Amino acid sequence: MLSKQLKNFSKTSSLLSKSDLRKKLKSIKLLIVDVDGVLTDGGMYYSSTGDQMKKFNVRDGMGIILLKKIGIKVAVITSESTKIMQFRAKKLKIEDLHQGSFDKIPAFNKLLTKYNLTTNQAAFIGDDLNDTSLLKIVGLAITPLDGILKNKNIAHYITAKKGGDGCVREICDLLISAQKG
Repeated sequence: MLSKQLKNFSKTSSLLSKSDLRKKLKSIKLLIVDVDGVLTDGGMYYSSTGDQMKKFNVRDGMGIILLKKIGIKVAVITSESTKIMQFRAKKLKIEDLHQGSFDKIPAFNKLLTKYNLTTNQAAFIGDDLNDTSLLKIVGLAITPLDGILKNKNIAHYITAKKGGDGCVREICDLLISAQKG
């Protein structure tokens, strides 16, 4: 099943061979995701009264739930600070929500310490410049199809889906398949 899911894999879009990617997927114990441009499409929606809204993909949410069921921790590190993400994290029972983190490395280090993990046991999905420094140091660096070119050039894997359109679910499915196989 993992081989089928890796059909979108391309040597030009990854630094890893398929077998190396499988090895990395098997070693992951923590998936960290960004919000805008990853869990959402990156759009900022405002009502006529100024209330901010974001659209989340329910399939991404289900992927997170399924991933947690097999024992992989899920965390969110985002530069934004919104009640919307607090509500979403609560719904998905994500304990580790780090908001207001433009520099994501300190929050990442706290997660590694909390769960007694190495950088090689962590994966991160990030799409924009404020994600680049973390993508450079995690064990598995992932960017959505519509992530910036700089992140695509350093990513180990580029999803076939865009941010907010199932890119997180794609990674969850790959991780689940790798952990089982």
